[in-house]
Amino acid sequence: MILLEVIATTVADARAAERGGANRIELVTAMGEGGLTPSIGLIEAVVGAVGIPVNVIVRPHSRSFVYDADDYAVMLRDVRAIAKTRANAIVVGMLRDNGDIDTGGLSRVVDAADGMPLTFHRAFDGARDLPAAFDTLLGFDAITNVLTSGGEQSVLQAEKTIASLVARSTGTRCTILAGAGLTVEAVAPFVRSTGVRAVHFGSGVRIGGKGLAPVDEAAVARVRALLDA
Repeated sequence: MILLEVIATTVADARAAERGGANRIELVTAMGEGGLTPSIGLIEAVVGAVGIPVNVIVRPHSRSFVYDADDYAVMLRDVRAIAKTRANAIVVGMLRDNGDIDTGGLSRVVDAADGMPLTFHRAFDGARDLPAAFDTLLGFDAITNVLTSGGEQSVLQAEKTIASLVARSTGTRCTILAGAGLTVEAVAPFVRSTGVRAVHFGSGVRIGGKGLAPVDEAAVARVRALLDA
């Protein structure tokens, strides 16, 4: 089965995604800024409202993916708080100024997560060398997913890169989660051409295709049916 992850920003979004057949939620706030850390109240409400896993983004601001000591202090407090909820995983990503993965910062987040799995988000697409960055992430047992658009604005422009990363992930604990720019119409041929086993939808399954609109349960159901076919 192809895993379908849907972004939720509200309890209603999460419920609609689950009813439509999503396998997992990525919970964020400020989707228009690429997703920021949601409140503990929202996290607990969503986890209580759905029966599917809820992965929670920890991102303190949308300026960049390069974080200073104060940013990390905030992120680690958030991670420790989320680890006390019934959330499934932490979604996080960080880079150095030179475009390498910030392995020191990532190690601190892994420690704070206290055994929770991690998804490395699209900060990955800002890395200067995607295959090398993926190999770096494979050195962290906690990372079970890498969300990527293959370094492009839309994942549909990066099918060869995604296919290459999927091949690189074979036999590892880490799944390539393809997202950004996926549409209902394009998802089936994209999955066939890349071999990807997990896809991530945001605005592509929202009413009118608008990022700030609610999740469209019918659109999620169409994606689910196409993936199952």
